[in-house]
Amino acid sequence: MTELDVAIVGAGFAGLGLGIRLKRQGVSSFLIFERANAVGGTWRDNTYPGVACDVPSHLYSWSFRPNPRWSSFFSGGAEIRDYLEAGANEEGLGDHLRLGTDVQAMTWDDPRSRWELRTSRGTFTARTLVLACGRLTEPRIPDVPGLDTFHGPMFHAARWDHDAELSGKRVAVVGSGASAIQLVPRLAEVARELVVLQRSAPYVIPRDEHQYTEDEQEHFAHDPERMARLRSTLFWTAEEAFAQRAGVPEAVEAARHRALDHLATQVPDLGLRAKLTPHYEIGCKRVLISSEYYPALTRPTVSVEASALAAVTGNTLVTANGAEHDVDAVVFATGFHAAQQPYARIVRGVGGELLAQHWAGGMTAYASTVVSGFPNLFVVNGPNAGLGHNSAIYMIETQLDYILGALDHLEADPDLVLDVTRQAEDEYTALIDELAATTVWMTGGCESWYRDGRTGRLTLLWPGYAHTFREHNGTFSMDPFSLSPSTPSRLTTT
Repeated sequence: MTELDVAIVGAGFAGLGLGIRLKRQGVSSFLIFERANAVGGTWRDNTYPGVACDVPSHLYSWSFRPNPRWSSFFSGGAEIRDYLEAGANEEGLGDHLRLGTDVQAMTWDDPRSRWELRTSRGTFTARTLVLACGRLTEPRIPDVPGLDTFHGPMFHAARWDHDAELSGKRVAVVGSGASAIQLVPRLAEVARELVVLQRSAPYVIPRDEHQYTEDEQEHFAHDPERMARLRSTLFWTAEEAFAQRAGVPEAVEAARHRALDHLATQVPDLGLRAKLTPHYEIGCKRVLISSEYYPALTRPTVSVEASALAAVTGNTLVTANGAEHDVDAVVFATGFHAAQQPYARIVRGVGGELLAQHWAGGMTAYASTVVSGFPNLFVVNGPNAGLGHNSAIYMIETQLDYILGALDHLEADPDLVLDVTRQAEDEYTALIDELAATTVWMTGGCESWYRDGRTGRLTLLWPGYAHTFREHNGTFSMDPFSLSPSTPSRLTTT
């Protein structure tokens, strides 16, 4: 049995980022477990045509590893994957990676104060366990009758079948979210017929793309401060969008008009425009960025069915409104099991409690990172640690700072066990609910993957500005881990 100081599960932005920070600090007793055979997380898994990020490149990257050679304002998926692979290689993480290793169970051993990890490559113990598993890992396929009767390619966008021949075929895309608006324009170029099954119309705003010239890249390379200033400008510009999510009337109206003007400009046909007009408030669901999606839908070979998939009979797709579409291939762009994380079913804390049981009413964690009853466990990009308006990497780095602060305390006291009090977690959760109550995610009249379907709670997003998340959750404190009752400081969104 191999003994470690730190076990990290997941080799995406969070897991690799923590590994790099540990390596730079001289920590050697850590491993990063990854079930796939390569690093990269969601950017390894998603290889569909048109895959790209909708956060500016210089903001969607580690602050401690700036990249002067981004090719464009918004990076493509392959370029982001290359960035992550380069980070792992250049920072010397090779010996710390356990690729192709499926973690099958994670159990807290109370007598030894250690986590035991049972994996496909043996058993490991670790004083500290960090779940950096991501939230967009398990594709969601609609549970409709008859899927097994379909003859032809049928797959999720996140598991793209590169052997499937879609050129000249009748293709259906089920879904109209972030993946769909990127792949639909590419499929429209090759498919004989393309139908998009749209359960609800998204808000879409223009994608103001810019290709960085060699001169610009050289300037970034020779002037790191220039990159830092750009990153800061991009961050604070993105922060302005939270006013709309918070329900500030002027901000909501401006955002709505921008999206609807974009729709009107690109879709002159009134019937199609009506199908593509959302019937909820902007920001309630993810606001999408594309200047190609609407033009693709106006092609004569493309149609939009404003209804959800209800059944499959052979190669006929039946929608909830009774329409039928005969197709040769189906691509599901239907999102992921994000609110109920699969890893929660294999993590057992004090007394054998499953993390999934602890989260039966929706994911919770103090400081969005530590869970009562699960000592020396840290969750990155988990409960209320996402954003609907800014960069996820900023949030991840904030949590890494918190974890590194906790590891400093553990290193200073070999007998220390960090188990946050239930009171602290409950009070933090109550405050999250209070702050979320007036946001557009709760009042905008939609169903979204940001909320837990069992309770309706907002469990994926931080209901505030990104910088307030760092102010309140970026520095580790022993206070909520003390034996006496502790009260976390009150959060604000201003």
